[in-house]
Amino acid sequence: MIHIKEVAKQTKITVRTLRYYDQIGLLAPSSKTEGGHRLYTEEDLKKLQYIQFLKELGYGLQNIKEMLADPDWNWSISLEKQLVYIMEEQARLQKIESSLRELINGIAAEDGNESLAIRKLIQLWNRNKKGRRAFKESMFNDREVESWAKLPKMNGDDPDSMEWIALLGQIKRYMLKDDPSSPRVQNIIRRMLEKQVEDFAGEEQFINKLWELRKSPEQSEELGLYPIDQEVLEYMERAYDIYAASLQDSARSKEETRES
Repeated sequence: MIHIKEVAKQTKITVRTLRYYDQIGLLAPSSKTEGGHRLYTEEDLKKLQYIQFLKELGYGLQNIKEMLADPDWNWSISLEKQLVYIMEEQARLQKIESSLRELINGIAAEDGNESLAIRKLIQLWNRNKKGRRAFKESMFNDREVESWAKLPKMNGDDPDSMEWIALLGQIKRYMLKDDPSSPRVQNIIRRMLEKQVEDFAGEEQFINKLWELRKSPEQSEELGLYPIDQEVLEYMERAYDIYAASLQDSARSKEETRES
């Protein structure tokens, strides 16, 4: 016979848990000491191993009690049902994980404005996904639809998505303080354009079309894009125009220097 404290030590299961298993009729000790301490046999320990194994598979204690008490229990059917349940639960948790990432990234994109990010995500989630897919396929050809997969994702944790979201958050932070021509805003635009080249080299037509659609709140929503305020888009466009003009001026100056 093995004392309850020794069982707890060997199995890493607390004395309190073992007492609870006894109280609910899941695992009763085979004997007790004169002082009332529970004593377990090797068979009891094997049953305890079964209980812990089934708990790891996600079964509740009542289910385990029924499974171990019924000699005619159909294990195959029970395990198949449990597998279906686990897969459904996994899908549910993945959906929750995706939503949490969207909210975290949305708050970053809004430079810490939690309530604004929540409102925008509720607006985004309420859109019909089938209608969104049909609209996207009507606006882009097959090659462009493939390029769509490379866009940053609000529920993504990949470095590209995270950097795009951080850059957008920085634009929102500075637009109320800085002119679009300010050095730090121009540095953000420069990095955005660098990333555009890194991710979409040779796909300028797709990017230009996407930007025009992005500037329309209605079409942007139809595509399922995270809502960006119109004033932010207009600010980014002004900053881009300034950056493009500075590049042209720099190229012109170099050309004039060579000619002279």
